Amino acid sequence: MRSVLLFYLSYLLCLCLGIVCVVFVCYWNNTWRGGFAWDGTALQFNWHPVLMVTGLVVLYGNAAVVYRIPLTWGQNKQPWKLLHAGLLFLAFFLSVLGLCAVFDYHKKGGIPNLYSLHSWLGMCTTVLFTAQWVLGSGAFLVPWSPMAFRKILKPVHVWMGSVIFVLGIASCISGINEKLFFALKGNTNQTQPYSKLPPEAVFANSLGILIVVFGLVVLKILSNPEWQRPEPGPDDESSRPLLRE
Repeated sequence: MRSVLLFYLSYLLCLCLGIVCVVFVCYWNNTWRGGFAWDGTALQFNWHPVLMVTGLVVLYGNAAVVYRIPLTWGQNKQPWKLLHAGLLFLAFFLSVLGLCAVFDYHKKGGIPNLYSLHSWLGMCTTVLFTAQWVLGSGAFLVPWSPMAFRKILKPVHVWMGSVIFVLGIASCISGINEKLFFALKGNTNQTQPYSKLPPEAVFANSLGILIVVFGLVVLKILSNPEWQRPEPGPDDESSRPLLRE
């Protein structure tokens, strides 16, 4: 009972932190960066951090802990498989949209792509995410996937999911830092340099800390063996693929 209570407290904290992260990244770009548009200007770039934090971090993290909810353990696993896959697909879609926003902005502004460590991390994360979702869907949702293959793939799928989540956090943290270095150069009367910690820097740094704390809560939930869903038996419907012939 105590373990279940601790889980729900952790899960509630996870949900609240995720919402706060989304609110913070939206407020930052709306208040200090001028808002949003899709016109090839810097306002279009502002969609990039919003979509990446929402997709790669918040939605991805919540999708990862769906199977840990104790109330779902006594139920058929198949709807939760679909929810897990659906949340991850939404996270993937938002991430790709976020990449489109920044690449289109760079193209129209004559800015080179993929030269920074942040961009390399982000692309590696997206490529791994794509492979993980396609392979996971093919292995666990379709009827022609052999049981032996799924048993071999499952621990790799779980481990790689955590790796992608950590890479997503690293990408977002490095992106926030890179954006602040570019935006707060202190070369105008209206802009203080990053080193002076103006209000925007304090707020965006706080967003980075919130993302890290959110990630730690998610990883704690995933790493606790008492909160893992019990393995189904061989005759359990939930052990079979979701989509059938």
